[in-house]
Amino acid sequence: MDKTLNGIKVAVGVTGCIAAYKAVEVVSRLKKKGADVRVVMTKSAREFVGPLTFGTISKNKVICDMFELPDYSEVEHISMASWADVFLVCPATANIIGKVASGIADDFLSTTIMAAKVPVIFAAAMNNNMYDNPIVRENIAKLKKYGYCFIDPDEGSLACGTVGKGRLADYDKITDVVEYHAYKNKDLLGKKVLVTAGPTAEKIDPVRFISNHSSGKMGYAAAKAAKLRGAQVTLISGPVNIKPFTDIDVIYVNSAQEMYDAVTASSDDADIIIKAAAVADYKPLNIAEHKIKKTGDMSIALTRNPDILNELGKKKQNQILVGFCMETKDLIANAEKKLKSKNLDFIVANDLSREGAGFKTDTNIVTIIDKKGQKTSIDMMSKEDIAHIILDKCVQM
Repeated sequence: MDKTLNGIKVAVGVTGCIAAYKAVEVVSRLKKKGADVRVVMTKSAREFVGPLTFGTISKNKVICDMFELPDYSEVEHISMASWADVFLVCPATANIIGKVASGIADDFLSTTIMAAKVPVIFAAAMNNNMYDNPIVRENIAKLKKYGYCFIDPDEGSLACGTVGKGRLADYDKITDVVEYHAYKNKDLLGKKVLVTAGPTAEKIDPVRFISNHSSGKMGYAAAKAAKLRGAQVTLISGPVNIKPFTDIDVIYVNSAQEMYDAVTASSDDADIIIKAAAVADYKPLNIAEHKIKKTGDMSIALTRNPDILNELGKKKQNQILVGFCMETKDLIANAEKKLKSKNLDFIVANDLSREGAGFKTDTNIVTIIDKKGQKTSIDMMSKEDIAHIILDKCVQM
C-alpha cells in the first residue's frame, strides 16, 4: 500500500465552489497515502459539502468557525498554521486567491494561510471566464512571486454549462504536488536526471511482437524519487501501464531502436542516467507486412539490437551512469562483468528467482556494486525506497 505521505501533516482548506465535493476524494487519497489531514472549511464551502463528511474521511475535527479553538489533544495550544507541513487550498476560488493576494484575513482559513510558514498550494477551480479575468491572473502572478504554489485547473465542461479552463485538476496531480512539497530533501535541485523504464516491444508482424515481463515499476520509482528531490527528470518509457509522477517529461517508445534514439538525443546534458529499462537484446531480422498465418512450425531470424548502455558508457564524461542487472543464476559474477564492460559507476543487481524481487512486484531485493568493488546488499523493501538509496549513492559520488 502506498504510504508515501506517512507522518506528513496536511492542512486542507475548502472554499465555496461546486468542486468542493471533489475535495472529499482528495482528502481520502491523502489519508490513504498515510497523511494526517485536518480540514478548514469556509462558510460558503459548507453550502456545498457538510463538515461531517470531511470529519468522517479525515478522522479529525473540522474547523468551521473563526473563533472556534481546535480540539486536538496532541497539538493543544498549537495553531493550525504551525502544525501543518503542507497547506493545500482545494478548491481555491477567485475569492480566496484575491483575499490572500490583498492581505485580507477575515476568517479562519485566510488567517491561517497568512500565518503559514510552510508551502501553501492553491488548487484553482472556478468558471473559465473568472479564471481568465486579468484581475485573477494578476493575483495569481503576485502570489507566485511570493512563493505560493498553484495547480492550474484542467480544461473541460464546467458546472455552469460552459467549456474551458476551470475544472479542478486531476486528483493524482493534486496529491503528487502535495507529496513533492512535503518531501524536504531537494539535494538534486538544478540537476538533470534521465531514467529509462519498462520493456521494449519488437514487432514480428502487425499483430505480434517480442517483449519481456518488465512492468516499469523500478524505473518509474526512480523517476519519481528524482523528481521529489528537485531534479529535472526525463523518463524514456517502453509500453507500461503506469501513470508517471506529475511534471516529469515522458518520452514513450516501443522498440529498442526507438529507445536508443530517444536516449541518444537526451543523454548529453544529463547529470545522472539510470538505465532501468529491460531492453530486448534481439529483434526480428524482417518484419512481416501482414499478419503471419498459421502453417505449422516456423522460425524467426533475429538480429542484435543496439546496446544502449554500452554506447552511454563509451561516451560518458562527467556523468553518473547506473545500470541494472537481472539474472536467474551467477548474479554477482554477471553483474561485475556488466559493470566493467559497460563502464558504469555502479550497477543494481537483482535475482529474479527470489520471491519479492524483479519484474511486476512493488518490492525488490538488490545488491549494489560500484566500480571500486564495494558491494551493498539491500533486503526486501519497496522499489521507491530502493530508488532513493540509488539516488543517495549518486549524490555521494
